[in-house]
Amino acid sequence: MVKQGKYIEHEGIRLSDKLSVGLMASYSFLPGDYMKTGASKSGEFYLPTNVSGSGQVTVSPLADPFQVIMLGSDGQICGVSTLNAYSCTKANGVAKVKLQGVAADAFQQTLIYSGKVGSKINIGYREFSSSVARPAFNNDVEYDLTESTTIGYKGALIEVINATNQSIEYRVLRNFNAAE
Repeated sequence: MVKQGKYIEHEGIRLSDKLSVGLMASYSFLPGDYMKTGASKSGEFYLPTNVSGSGQVTVSPLADPFQVIMLGSDGQICGVSTLNAYSCTKANGVAKVKLQGVAADAFQQTLIYSGKVGSKINIGYREFSSSVARPAFNNDVEYDLTESTTIGYKGALIEVINATNQSIEYRVLRNFNAAE
């Protein structure tokens, strides 16, 4: 329902098609997003992200261990091994993009809709720090909509428009706190 945390933007690439490099497809880069991790004179370096929509790298059993993807200044995309060996091909279907996500070290708060029983709705509150749930800061709350259709928790204020056991229609009046 409501989620608040520290959002960040990274440079990245998006592959629209599977690309394989090296003899017997040493490394295959599956479609999805890859986050920029560095750069050098020879190119920019990328790794799969840890969020939905991430690409993946598969490594052939006979290949050297994978280290990073390099998008070369010459228009090639390369798999770089831990031994700094390069296997490259033409970078078809590669687009530079801005990737958005939550900072790994960010404090996050969420409200989760858990359903309705009679005139009462159930809301779960969760806190996360560095992407790890903080068990002492989880709480489940029940609200009676016959008393009020406006509910609040930890500064967040929500107007419930319609609720069933499977879904909720609502309007956020105020988030947990003001954006920085």
